[in-house]
Amino acid sequence: MSAFTATDERSSLDAADHERLAICAYLVGEDDECARAWEAAHRVALSADDAAGSARLAFWLAFCLMLGGQTARAGGWLTRAQRLIEEARLDCVASGYLLIPELLGSLDAGDATAALELAVRATELGDRFDEADLRAFGTLSHGQALIAMGRTADGTARLDEVMVSVTAGEVGPIASGIVYCAVILECMQLFDVPRASEWTDALSTWCDTQPDLVPYRGQCLVHRSQLQQAAGDWLDAITTAEAACRRLTDPPHPALGMAYYQEGELHRLVGAFEEATSDYQHASRNGFDPMPGLALLQLAGGESVAVASIHRALQEATNPRERPALLAAAVDILRAAGDLPGARSAADELATTALASSSQVLGAMAVQATGAVLLGEGDPVAGLVELRAAATAWQSLRMPYEAARTSVLLGLGCAALGDRSSAALEFDNAKDTFTELGAAPDLDRLSALARGLVEGTAPRAEAAGTSALSVREREVLAHVAAGETNREIAAHLVISRHTVGRHLENIFAKLGVTSRAAATAHAYEHELL
Repeated sequence: MSAFTATDERSSLDAADHERLAICAYLVGEDDECARAWEAAHRVALSADDAAGSARLAFWLAFCLMLGGQTARAGGWLTRAQRLIEEARLDCVASGYLLIPELLGSLDAGDATAALELAVRATELGDRFDEADLRAFGTLSHGQALIAMGRTADGTARLDEVMVSVTAGEVGPIASGIVYCAVILECMQLFDVPRASEWTDALSTWCDTQPDLVPYRGQCLVHRSQLQQAAGDWLDAITTAEAACRRLTDPPHPALGMAYYQEGELHRLVGAFEEATSDYQHASRNGFDPMPGLALLQLAGGESVAVASIHRALQEATNPRERPALLAAAVDILRAAGDLPGARSAADELATTALASSSQVLGAMAVQATGAVLLGEGDPVAGLVELRAAATAWQSLRMPYEAARTSVLLGLGCAALGDRSSAALEFDNAKDTFTELGAAPDLDRLSALARGLVEGTAPRAEAAGTSALSVREREVLAHVAAGETNREIAAHLVISRHTVGRHLENIFAKLGVTSRAAATAHAYEHELL
């Protein structure tokens, strides 16, 4: 880059030199300089009567503008490229590149069949003209179209094929970044975190040798933060999310709302609730529905509106790819609100979705949700079977936060069966992970559960007595015994339904029971009321 910018007489550069300058500028994040260089390359090629070359350069200028959100300028340059080809009646590589915007339009419109046909044509032209970048775009789009058609295994095989060409250095640097971002997007939508992580590691190895490179831009920068979060690198994840928000702000990028949402998720997890609220507001203003994060934030703050929020989000979510995260959150929220039938319904739908998918992440989400509901339904034995499967899956996936949350549920299940030592062990495992991650809200909740385990002489019914429950917990239990719902209890005691739910969890742990009916029977049997 410096070699080009130090040149006094840019007019002496040929089209190839200007093209190299454009590529260098793009790679270091100098988007305006990149556009100027593409324009210069196009002019030089045009003045040399190289219609095919000038059409190809016009495409790359348009594509880079499109990536930056400048769709009007991009459209103008695409029209110019098409006119050059038609006027000269050219059979050239640029005609293949011009299929890409049409192909993307078909994918966006949900016409996977048309997209597949265009992808095959683009790949054929890439092969005929021995143009690696065009071949890569065609193969990528072929995979995307197959996935959209429900042929996930065939589609991901195409994605792997194109990423092999990227990591082998066969594809140009701009195309490499675009292909990587598109592949990661598909993987994240499929909940295929292992595949996304593997290709990210492979690309990062090359990027590490380029200190000035800006390899992650646009939506893929957000997904990189999500991968860091999943791996437990929360500090790096927050830094990446903040960088995404900055980079996508000027000009506003379609992925800006998603970037703010990701930043909000991380702030919520570490207990920075005010910052999370602001992030979710910014996400909404930029066209991104901040669910289920906002509902989980409401739950953490003790707000009863979390139930209404998650119900609304599920009613609106018609895209199958959007529902799993909402369903998993619904299980947590509805369990806390005492709506076990609702939680069961959400867990069952999540299990059905996971059964139809090859995603290990979806599978782990589903068995964890089912195990949590079984605990609430008073069947800790069956619940522990599901939760053990979830714990094994999260460990295999190397997703520490999810593994720790499963440990908390395992501890509750062990406590319900009278195994206090195993419950304490699971709680300690979760505590270590939460502490390392900085998950303050989870630590606070875990501390309350652990105190309940210690305060009771044992979680079994025959060993628990009046002293095991706090005054407030006895009040809540009395209303439960009277047959009141969480909403009614909250109204009587002037507390939130979320707080009622937390009191019930503590009561269940202390008394060694897993249902409202069992808690009521135990209370009468041991004269706690």
